[in-house]
Amino acid sequence: MQPARGKILVIRGGAIGDFILTLPAIAALRRQFPEAHLEVLGYPHIIQLAQAGGLVDRTRSIEARALAGFFARSGVLADDLVDYFSEFDIILSYLYDPDEIFKTNVARCSTAQFIVGPSRPNEMEKEHATKVYLRPLERFAIFDADHVPQLKVVVEPNTERDVPHPPTLALHPGSGSEKKNWPENKWADLLQHFVHHTDSNLLLIGGEAEGERLQRLAAALPITRTKVAQSLPLAELARLIQQCDAFIGHDSGISHLAAALGLPGVVLWGNTREEVWRPPQDRVIVLKHPAGLKMISISQVMEKLDVLLRET
Repeated sequence: MQPARGKILVIRGGAIGDFILTLPAIAALRRQFPEAHLEVLGYPHIIQLAQAGGLVDRTRSIEARALAGFFARSGVLADDLVDYFSEFDIILSYLYDPDEIFKTNVARCSTAQFIVGPSRPNEMEKEHATKVYLRPLERFAIFDADHVPQLKVVVEPNTERDVPHPPTLALHPGSGSEKKNWPENKWADLLQHFVHHTDSNLLLIGGEAEGERLQRLAAALPITRTKVAQSLPLAELARLIQQCDAFIGHDSGISHLAAALGLPGVVLWGNTREEVWRPPQDRVIVLKHPAGLKMISISQVMEKLDVLLRET
């Protein structure tokens, strides 16, 4: 049950934020079994963060077409995956598998101890997601693991020349859902405030979800003080964010990433359950308004950011 030099597999689907909030469980396994081979099976564009942060020995993509057989009752199992799963002593799966079809199929080819973790927390219990994801580890007598996600990636020497030097603010004016976003015109005004009233350089972050918003916002900013990081690989983006001084964003996976990298941050929050999903780091302020996200003012954002920077 506790392989000194065995092999452990953690399976994690979901979005960026889901994976970041599972990092404490991965880190706890690494500490409990320092000599074991620890691997993550998941979406490659996300799980690369665990390898970049030195938390796991290897990653493998869950997107392989051959895996489909494991999600069908009495499915046909690909020979290479049968061999793959048979290598592990412990398999911890956070996949949504209510009928245990995946678990049953893995048991057909592996004698590993299979532990079922929750794919999502039950929000009605009002317990933070990181603590929920840690609970399956109690069977290994892991009861007091740090529930705060922490990530540190190696900054390559040639990367530092490409990023704005401090003071630098990282800003993510988007999210995976438009209803979680502060209005674009308020972002534009906030950015102009930084340009005219501070000496901060600006790192604007976005992906496909931001569409042309990032380019519109960047077009009104001085090029000498602005860098746009759009649709970068997550490990590369993490290296850029890690060199910044503070972060402002929404309820999104990128906010969780910035917090895990240690940045003080202001997160503009909508209607998501804060007690379950907020970044749990002490240096993150969740900013809400009783009348809704759109009513948050620029002065409120600046006030909270000033408080964080003074404390830092």
